[in-house]
Amino acid sequence: MAEKKKKPKKLRLLIQGGFAALSNGYLLGFGKGKIYTGPLKVLCHPGMNCYSCPGALGACPIGALQAFATGREYRVALYVFGLLTVLGTLLGRLICGFFCPFGWIQDLLHKIPFPKKLRRLPGEKALRLLRYGMLIFFVFLFPALLHDAFGFGDPWFCKYLCPVGTLEAGIPLVLANGHFQGAIGGLFFWKLAVLLVILFLSVLLYRPFCRYLCPLGALYGFFNRFAVYRFSIDTASCLQCGACQRACKLDIPVWQKPNSVDCIRCGECRHACPVGAIKTTLRKK
Repeated sequence: MAEKKKKPKKLRLLIQGGFAALSNGYLLGFGKGKIYTGPLKVLCHPGMNCYSCPGALGACPIGALQAFATGREYRVALYVFGLLTVLGTLLGRLICGFFCPFGWIQDLLHKIPFPKKLRRLPGEKALRLLRYGMLIFFVFLFPALLHDAFGFGDPWFCKYLCPVGTLEAGIPLVLANGHFQGAIGGLFFWKLAVLLVILFLSVLLYRPFCRYLCPLGALYGFFNRFAVYRFSIDTASCLQCGACQRACKLDIPVWQKPNSVDCIRCGECRHACPVGAIKTTLRKK
């Protein structure tokens, strides 16, 4: 039984790693310290993967949404809104669980042994609302309302907070380009500090960025309740034993909230259920 339960975890990690490698397949970019600008760059990645990563073959959906909010790229934003709506309607936050490179990095970090792992932080419920603040204020309102002398706003989330950009783009580009090293200042070190806090917390706590800060996860979570792929509970067989919640690293009471906005569809709750009471729209048995 224990061996059966481990297989889905390994398979998911392989899918995540493969998708991360495919998304960042421009290996020459890492050697040259240059960003890929070929025809694939018009395509948008479904997860958090920085546009400016030297290996990135596609664009970041959050960056594209901010470009819309700043008044620069209306046509691109319509395409991104459409893409996110289709993906969200089909899969919900399964995208976060299987196709997000930064989610994969957090999963790997959480495997590092530590004397005491945390299930949640104090004030967990309030902290989980932060990602909606990131989406509303830092992705849309601040870029749209706070303009420079030329009438354009800054991409606030990417510029001031996003740890994904620091890890995938900022650090590799600075290391590969000497002229960048002389130009780094307070903003770079601030974002580096944000990244280090997120990485350290990822060792202690499962997916802190996804829980508290990710605006893309906030968007996809909205679709969880009515996505084509979703969970349901067979109430006739459910024992309400709590095994699903104990197995869930995000501490979701799955037997009560099978389609919680926090659920990334990792599937560990389903494999932990002793009576198979957690169903999906693809597999009823």
